Amino acid sequence: MSAIQHAERSPLRIFLKTIVARAYPRVVAANRHKSWLFLDMALPMVGALAMVLVYQGLHAPRQYLGFVVMGGAMLAFWQNVLWSMGAQFSWDRGNGTLELYVISPTTFESVLLGMALGSMLTITIRAAAILLLGSLLFGISYAAAGTLPALGVFLLTLAALYCMGMLLASLFLFYGREAWHLSNAMQEPVNFLSGLYFPVHALGAYVGGAASLIPMTLGLDAMRQLLLPGTPVFIPAGTETLLVAAQVPIFALLAGVALRYLESRARKDGKLVTRWE
Repeated sequence: MSAIQHAERSPLRIFLKTIVARAYPRVVAANRHKSWLFLDMALPMVGALAMVLVYQGLHAPRQYLGFVVMGGAMLAFWQNVLWSMGAQFSWDRGNGTLELYVISPTTFESVLLGMALGSMLTITIRAAAILLLGSLLFGISYAAAGTLPALGVFLLTLAALYCMGMLLASLFLFYGREAWHLSNAMQEPVNFLSGLYFPVHALGAYVGGAASLIPMTLGLDAMRQLLLPGTPVFIPAGTETLLVAAQVPIFALLAGVALRYLESRARKDGKLVTRWE
């Protein structure tokens, strides 16, 4: 085999090409449906507006309005993890494309990353619009000195979230047709435990410690401490950042083990095994 043919068939090249191939349809689909982009930005703003009015009615400190706006922006990424990664393989199994992934020379991780990154464009626009419009409407200001550190924490949080999403994909696939219900069941508890609309400090040490298993809990709290002076401290922002960074390889390792198990069972038994088979 020539060096060029070997390079074209290298695992890294196949991995990267799979990511691009799976990301492309989602980028194109987002441009075809402009109305979806408007709805994705408008609907979360309604929920955030309700919480802002509650805090204003209670005469809460000004930074609490920032909690709501930042939480509404991060909610977009959590929903992307649930629906674009967690439940995706279950849907692919239903329409017959998952079997093609199994027999192809690529990996499940590259397929999931491609679909998630493809939808990242619209998700980022949605989150940025919520953050910008909410900040302008309610007069929220942020500490300029914390912008770059908060951006670093944000990127670490996204990495940990998407690694967690790959782990959820294997779990949802195992549970078969219950994936839809699992996705819905995880939505509101995570919204609460991650402190989307209130400081994590309010959960207390025990509940807050358990909620720290969700990367968004620590990441969002650290960003608030950096951008909104006066935020009640649950754990110092530096410690939260280190914990989120540690979650990235942990979730990535667990996701790899779970996906390899399902893939090996599928190729061994000739079908994708779930708890219902």
